Amino acid sequence: MQTQNQNYREYVQEIFDTSNFVAELGIQLHDVGPGWCETRMEVLPQHLQQTNFVHAGVQASMADHTAGGAAATLIKAEETVLAVEFKINLLRPAVGSALRCRANVIKPGKRFIIVEAEVWSFQQGEEKLVAKTLETVAVVPNVEKSK
Repeated sequence: MQTQNQNYREYVQEIFDTSNFVAELGIQLHDVGPGWCETRMEVLPQHLQQTNFVHAGVQASMADHTAGGAAATLIKAEETVLAVEFKINLLRPAVGSALRCRANVIKPGKRFIIVEAEVWSFQQGEEKLVAKTLETVAVVPNVEKSK
């Protein structure tokens, strides 16, 4: 896949660094390349729902932001991406000490980019696929952040 921003790595890192909600969850950028992004997070007690599985909202947020990171590798420096639609399949209960998410662009475009993401949990030395998403992101002009 072709990037339109030679500084895409720094651009995606900035997206993660300036997202307060993502920082609150503990989601961290692990690696990124043209058309893909990978994140990781430690599972903490506040991420669990009442049956001690990682909450679906945590998994969805991780997949959404990682998908946005993958899409952002392909856009111009003066653009940004916003999710307009996504679907998540929760495949099994997410349990373990950490989560990893890998997102890959499957259809790049000038106005919309289609991305799929997988969330994996680490449990007792094993990694298991726990969720899969399909997301559409819109490519929009970057807007100056209000302070």
